[in-house]
Amino acid sequence: MSKPRAIIFANGHLPDLEPARHLIRGDDFLIAADGGMRHILALGLLPSIVIGDLDSLTPDDRQRLEGGSGVEIRQYPRDKNETDLELALRAALDAGYCSLLVLAALGGRLDQTIANLSLLTAPRLSTLDVRLDDGVEEAFFVRDRAAISGKPGDTVSLLPWGSPAQGVTTEGLRWPLRGETLYSDKTRGISNELLAETATISLKSGLLLVIHRHTDN
Repeated sequence: MSKPRAIIFANGHLPDLEPARHLIRGDDFLIAADGGMRHILALGLLPSIVIGDLDSLTPDDRQRLEGGSGVEIRQYPRDKNETDLELALRAALDAGYCSLLVLAALGGRLDQTIANLSLLTAPRLSTLDVRLDDGVEEAFFVRDRAAISGKPGDTVSLLPWGSPAQGVTTEGLRWPLRGETLYSDKTRGISNELLAETATISLKSGLLLVIHRHTDN
């Protein structure tokens, strides 16, 4: 049985609704980070919580939320120190979820994409399974060991974050790594491929950003 999971919809680019729809399970706890509400509505769903300064909600969406939908609204001032996604991540953690999937947080504005990735490096998330996904690509960090699920031929890139990633070992990738060190100013880890439906990555020290692109897209 799968563990309870929270899915956060950010207000970024979502290339195709259908691949995103396939990522959602019936028991997922849905959170809208402000304008991420538009993606949830487009999927014919409603979140349990919408959170943020709510400046990206349309009047129609706001009226729908306040019209007895049962959605909890947590509104913050527009002049705040956190992005709406950071607030949504905090809400999911405070609710006790250990598995988090963030949709529509990749693509679009480069500064927002980098900031969204950086949020995943928070110490509070270090022992949790937290991934960004848009149905086309997924991105997550490996601190110790992690698995990738996909199809043979999927592209997998490994990028050291902030400092060298040492002792990197892979299983199930076309070009294996055996206890090697990846450096941020080198491209050794770019454009590897899945050989089967699963692969594993481990490292001894450092932080490794994994970007997995599905071949169907």
